[in-house]
Amino acid sequence: MKTADDMPTGLTMELHPLVRRVLAPNPSPFTFTGTQTYLVGRGDVAVIDPGPSDARHINAILAATKGETIRDITCTHTHRDHSPGAAPLKEATGAQIVGCAYLALEDAGPRADAAFDSSYAPDRVLEDGELLTGEGWTLETVATPGHTSNHLCYALHEAEAMFTGDHIMGWSTTVIAPPDGDMKSYMESLAKLIDREETLYYPAHGEPIEKARRFTRGLMGHRKQREGQILRAIDEGLTAIPDMVQKMYKGIDPRLHGAAGRSVLAHLIDLRDRGLVEESEESWSTTAA
Repeated sequence: MKTADDMPTGLTMELHPLVRRVLAPNPSPFTFTGTQTYLVGRGDVAVIDPGPSDARHINAILAATKGETIRDITCTHTHRDHSPGAAPLKEATGAQIVGCAYLALEDAGPRADAAFDSSYAPDRVLEDGELLTGEGWTLETVATPGHTSNHLCYALHEAEAMFTGDHIMGWSTTVIAPPDGDMKSYMESLAKLIDREETLYYPAHGEPIEKARRFTRGLMGHRKQREGQILRAIDEGLTAIPDMVQKMYKGIDPRLHGAAGRSVLAHLIDLRDRGLVEESEESWSTTAA
């Protein structure tokens, strides 16, 4: 697996005749090598996930598109490593900000870097199935709630590819953090992608994903396995989330334990809603058969 040292920021990498990638300078235990901004098209360009509001990154995007016209600035969702760059990029280019809906919740959880972007101000919110078009390219909006309720992916018809934001990543599973993150919605969104024709995913973090539908089926299988682990842990007497995390996430960076706990909570809420577990004063138990 590549590291931040293998992925220099600010450089433009061509992945397809219609797709270029610029890596933002924000590596972390949660963002891997950083947030990847994608440039779609030549001459007539859409920018997907402009990333953090970092002058170095905005200047790198502008340098990569010198002599071209940025038509659309699109965001998959409004975590602070994805959308804050939209405003300064719009100011520099005059492009419209289109894509996901505004969403900014107060969250004192374990991912301070991914708190919601309260500055996000779209000119137009895209609905599921809407198209953005430019010279030689077509992007279809695909609503994929779960990681956040406003998450969108974008399918590039001409490449049979999809920009998956944080819904599907190339280096780690996605954190589902209640109250906005929802495991049931996330699983339904994964199933939605399996039914589509795209064969390649461009995630916001990590390398491109080939054999996309097989990869997505694997993610769904992983979540089902995690669900089974949780139920077994409860049956073994581990009724508090931190204890479940210690058992199920052995070997991961301790800085990620808080985020892992949020995903465990998302699973537990889904299990509760299905009548399989119940909660009492932050202690979880399985329901009687």
